[in-house]
Formats: sequence, C-alpha cells, structure tokens
Amino acid sequence: MKIAFIGTGNMGGALARAASREKENQLYLVNRHPEKAEKLQKEIGGVVTDLSDAVRAAELIVLGVKPLMLPALCEDIRPLLAARTAPFTVVSMAAGVTVARLREMLGDCPIIRIMPNTPVSVGEGMILYSSPADVSPDAFLHAMRFAGRFLAVEERLMNAGMAVSGCGPAFVDLFVEALADAGVAEGLYRRDALLLAAQMVLGSAKLILESGQHPGELKDAVCSPGGTTIQGVRKLEEKGFRSAVIEAVIAAANA
Repeated sequence: MKIAFIGTGNMGGALARAASREKENQLYLVNRHPEKAEKLQKEIGGVVTDLSDAVRAAELIVLGVKPLMLPALCEDIRPLLAARTAPFTVVSMAAGVTVARLREMLGDCPIIRIMPNTPVSVGEGMILYSSPADVSPDAFLHAMRFAGRFLAVEERLMNAGMAVSGCGPAFVDLFVEALADAGVAEGLYRRDALLLAAQMVLGSAKLILESGQHPGELKDAVCSPGGTTIQGVRKLEEKGFRSAVIEAVIAAANA
C-alpha cells in the first residue's frame, strides 16, 4: 500500500517505522524540514518527496502535524484531494480534531481518526481508531498491522483513550526513571537499574495481557504476608500514588 506520512516528527516518525515493517508498503515521507524526513529515510527507507506528489500518489494519507498547523495543511491539500480520481483515505492523528471538523477543512472525503502512541515504533504500540460508518478501516489496519494492538472506540471517547495510552508512555517513563533512581540510591549501577525497571514493566504488562487476570490479583500474588512488597505498596498508598495517576489521566483527557 502507498502511504504518505505528512509530518515525520516523534509520532509521525514512530508510525512510519511501524509501517516500514510491512514490506508491501511504499512510504512517502514529507516534512517542512526535509532533513528530518531524510534522516528517517536512512533508517526505514521510503521516498522523501514534496507534499503535492505525496498526496497525489498515496492510498493512505497520514496527517502527522500538530493541531495548530492542521488548518493550513488542509488548505494546501484540499484541492489536491478534490482532483483525485483514485480511491484514498485520510488518516489524522491530530488530538482534539474531530472527523466532522476535518471534513469541513478537507471536503467530504474518507477519513479515519487515530491516536497512536510512541511504542508503535517497536511494534508494541496501541492505536485507537474511529471512523464514520461509511469508511472502512480495513486497509489501514492491514497496512499498520505490525504496529501493535488496535482498539476501535467511539469518537467521543478518543480523548479518554488518548490520555491512557497516548500520554501513558510519558507516565510510565517517569515511573521507570524513578525506580532506576531508587536502585541507584541503593547502590545499583545506572544501566543495571534501568534494565531491571524497564524489563519489569515490560514483563508485568505482558503478564496482564496474556494471563487475563486483573492487575489487583497479580499485585496480591506478589504481596506475601509481612513481606517486603506489601511495605512498598503501603508507602505508595501513603504518598497518593494511585490518586496521582488517576488525576494525571483526567487532566490529560481534559487539557
């Protein structure tokens, strides 16, 4: 499938890396700073091209620019889309911009709204998607099948989902960094502390997904009576760990 990535920054680049794992995909990379697209091309392949050529050629047109830049981009590509005769689908990852608003800016064309996260770049991402009833996501799902997992959500829930899986990597990174700092404070080498913390998070997440058990059950299984883990859990509860996480997600969802 021919896929144009308009914007190859952190999130656009992560999604392009995921798409590059499907060898049938042909990637077109576009960025207002061509050197950024060229750097990504050296890593994953594809063709660095200009906006017009990419929009005319691609079957999936992925808009990876920041929401503030989206109106100007849509103004540029609207006539290009209107002139097309071959089928295409626009895929937008702009937070807070609805399909209805995108159609106001682009015209009545097929649009899928998505919210990926940065782990798609290593094939362990989460992509939320929402599309009108008359737009099939099948081609997008196949083209991006090596990105990780996918979840269809009602568009009204996109912000809530984004706050959990889209913002979540930053929260987890803070947690891993804090765990590693504590390990260093207790005498571990930094590289070893980071390895222990990151692999623990990876393994714990995999255990939740593959076992089907509730996280509370898995937590209880580690907390032996009078043991060390329950003392750590007690301290986290004392410091408001759970409440802080909940408030962070709610704040992100309503930003």
